[in-house]
Amino acid sequence: MRRRTILGYGAAGAGALVFALFVGWWQVDGPGAPELEGQRPLALSAMDFSLTDHEGNEVGPETLIGRPAMVFFGFTYCPDVCPTTLSDISGWLDDLGDEANEMSVVFITVDPERDTVDAMSEYVGYFHPAIRGWTGEDEEIAKAVRGFRASYERVPTEGGGYTMNHTASVFLFDAAGRFVTMIDYHEPREFAVPKIRRALEQETEGAT
Repeated sequence: MRRRTILGYGAAGAGALVFALFVGWWQVDGPGAPELEGQRPLALSAMDFSLTDHEGNEVGPETLIGRPAMVFFGFTYCPDVCPTTLSDISGWLDDLGDEANEMSVVFITVDPERDTVDAMSEYVGYFHPAIRGWTGEDEEIAKAVRGFRASYERVPTEGGGYTMNHTASVFLFDAAGRFVTMIDYHEPREFAVPKIRRALEQETEGAT
């Protein structure tokens, strides 16, 4: 009887743990996640900015509607976060295989003063061929950052130079341009890739 009681407590404890984990997922990254006003990115259809890609083509939020999209902000002089994240994105795209062709993948600079079209073209060439580089005028970059609810800041360095602080997460949107979720900096591949697949799975629904 005593052993049966102990086993019962153990099963109840395990059940409570599973329930707590489920509630945590539901509240943080699931359907019950809070939509914080002013922090959740706008739908792409509600954004308004005009930039230029690394091949000289005019692009904007409408360019991303119709296919699931992955967007990351950064700059080519970034010493660590940007090359690491773009390398991670390249690995995720490799994992997706042919499905990677169904996505728009964009790297938007927050340092247009140095990141010209030519500079962006050279830089994205070091990573997966699906990655596009976007640059443009300061005010248009600022409009894009506001739409994504991202942030950036120019920080002076010794010797009269500067670096840029910026949002390090990757934004995911479905084919209809609706925000799906974010992938955090250094998030393990086993968590990141399923999030991307979630955006891909919403492609059919979002495109209708």
